[in-house]
Amino acid sequence: MKALFTLARVGYLAALCCGAHPVFAWGDEGHEVIGLIADHYLEPAVRAQVQSMLEEDDSGLTARDMAHEAAWADKFRDSDRNTTRIRYERTRNWHFVDLEITGVDVNSACYGRPRLPAGTAASEGPAEDCVIDKIEQFRAELENPRTDPRERRLALQFLLHLIGDVHQPLHASDDHDQGGNRKIVSASGIPTSNLHHDWDIEFVERLGPNATDIAARLIAKISDAERSRWSQGTPTAWALESFSVAKAHAYGLLPAPSSPGRYQLPDSYVADAIEVTAEQLSKGGVRLAFVLNQALARRP
Repeated sequence: MKALFTLARVGYLAALCCGAHPVFAWGDEGHEVIGLIADHYLEPAVRAQVQSMLEEDDSGLTARDMAHEAAWADKFRDSDRNTTRIRYERTRNWHFVDLEITGVDVNSACYGRPRLPAGTAASEGPAEDCVIDKIEQFRAELENPRTDPRERRLALQFLLHLIGDVHQPLHASDDHDQGGNRKIVSASGIPTSNLHHDWDIEFVERLGPNATDIAARLIAKISDAERSRWSQGTPTAWALESFSVAKAHAYGLLPAPSSPGRYQLPDSYVADAIEVTAEQLSKGGVRLAFVLNQALARRP
């Protein structure tokens, strides 16, 4: 594993130099927002544990604070995307669950729900697995103080990211279009791209000038009742909720295509997407804190 992390730094720099443009779920900014919201709701003792664990991150892929580490799993995945592709091929499927809007089948979308072989760390698990299962596996490792310290830190780093991923509606849904990647969209003031990109990045950017500002605005709007309501459930329930959001909003409000596979998004679609994005980021942050507070609570 240590050799893989050394390659990570080289591969990531190569990707930048070669002009590669990997797709980051929510974009770095969205994941940072979720990390900042979660940090706000951490119990003090849990926050101290999280920071102590992240200080041991020797990958060099991100700054070692909770907000930046929330984007670590994307950078780890893409660090050898243009070289050995070991990390890329092993972990890329872990970031989503393709629940088809024409018929939900969690078992199929999760590649049959493969079990981790006995003695296998979650970070070394099967490449064909989904975000739901990986959250469960990494949460179990983080909760267990007997987990190898390096693997326990990896579990934390993946959880910081994957819990965010499952709240991006197009990471929990599919219209036989690779989660919106095959739908080309245009909108006023937004460059032509694909639907997935807009939900990852464009709608987040319209919430504020930077991640710190966006997180502060969203935290100020989260009521105690919402925090209580969101601080429960399972990764499967969260994925199904995100699927419903995608079906009703991301896909459901699309206009008729202007030509095959191409859409001109009206201002009403963009406004709705920004509002939905704000709530999904808020839920992701609250639920990330919920998982970490439970997993790292001091037990007598």
